[in-house]
Amino acid sequence: MASRRFSKGVTSLVLLSSLASPSFAGGLERGGYNIDLLFDNSRFAVQSGATYVMPQRKLKNVKDTDATDGLGTNGIGGGSTTADDTEDYWVPYLGVKVGLGDSIDCMGDFSTPFGAHTNPGADWLGVNDNIETKISTRNYGATCSYRFDMGPGQLRLIGGGFYQTVDGFKTRLVAPITGAAALVYDGTGRLDLADQAMGWRAGIAYEIEEYAFRASLVYNSKVKYDDLTGTVDLTEVPKAVNPANPYLGVVTPVYGSAEAPDSVELKLQSGIAPDWLAFGSVKWTNWSVLQSIAFCPKATKGVVACSASSQLTSLDLFYRDGWTISGGVGHKFNEQWAGALSLTWDRGTSQGYGAQTDTWTLGAGVSYTPVENVEWRLAGALGIMTGGESGTYVYNGRTYGNDVSYSFGDDLLAALSTSVKVRF
Repeated sequence: MASRRFSKGVTSLVLLSSLASPSFAGGLERGGYNIDLLFDNSRFAVQSGATYVMPQRKLKNVKDTDATDGLGTNGIGGGSTTADDTEDYWVPYLGVKVGLGDSIDCMGDFSTPFGAHTNPGADWLGVNDNIETKISTRNYGATCSYRFDMGPGQLRLIGGGFYQTVDGFKTRLVAPITGAAALVYDGTGRLDLADQAMGWRAGIAYEIEEYAFRASLVYNSKVKYDDLTGTVDLTEVPKAVNPANPYLGVVTPVYGSAEAPDSVELKLQSGIAPDWLAFGSVKWTNWSVLQSIAFCPKATKGVVACSASSQLTSLDLFYRDGWTISGGVGHKFNEQWAGALSLTWDRGTSQGYGAQTDTWTLGAGVSYTPVENVEWRLAGALGIMTGGESGTYVYNGRTYGNDVSYSFGDDLLAALSTSVKVRF
């Protein structure tokens, strides 16, 4: 049997452990969606935190698959056969929860649920595929719940919405530049994109506070970016490369559409002994909505449909659905200190194109409560991104990935996370 104090102290470590581990999930997952603050027992609570993630994906055995296209780093297929692909990144979070009466709880939060940053640079054999790609999101959410007695516990109905923005860019080598022209042009092209859209969530939870028991099931909707706009900058590629191509040497406004995936997450936790808690979760994310995202000249909008046959460029992902399974145990040592351990498996979303393979992560965290209404958390995680290879991929009858191939071994990843919660 667990007291209310036990529920406050140890169950909060479910959030503590998850702050590091989900940051390694597949697709474009960063912080994901997190509404755990909604369950805080206090009338008012504020939580702020950040996670610093350090993936170490290294590409090797790189081959310029079609050396005749002259798109190596020296214009004739040259370049390094290895590259450091990933960049470190921060995942911030800010949430405010307010209890309204005895039955209604509401929270607002800011997060960065999705993102990506690969930066193999301009000196590897795959420079015609990618020099640097970065995608960022910002999410502003509002979620409320209504709870009422049912059996030995309480049933909670959850609903809310969120406003989300996205922006990003990709640079790659478009054409080799040699001779005197190389003093003026570098042959690279850049895609910039941005949009904003709305989403919603709905869920249900059942809680028995006496046993620190909670089961929750939450659905987060797709976010439909139907008005992705941006530019393709080819000013570093002179028209002399191909005088018949009207897009060389200029900046062209483009448009497209994409979807951030919907997801369903089941979370369970329960006290298993005095001051001990077991927890786990299963999450499905619909990453397969992101395949090849076409960007077409804005001047053609309404004239022809934007597709692979009419695109100026594309952002190629070719993800499959993601699954994340996590489990762990937490322990309250005394009135001030508690700790937790978790193990997470995330199924890779790449399908032979790209470097997102299965990930195993061990997370650990501690919680320190110097006074009843202040809680400080520190967590860390170590994991392995399993090895694999990237090459060609056929989608809708077209072959992608035939410009470069590479392999990668089992690579390490790490993260550190800290947060402070204040309750009233």
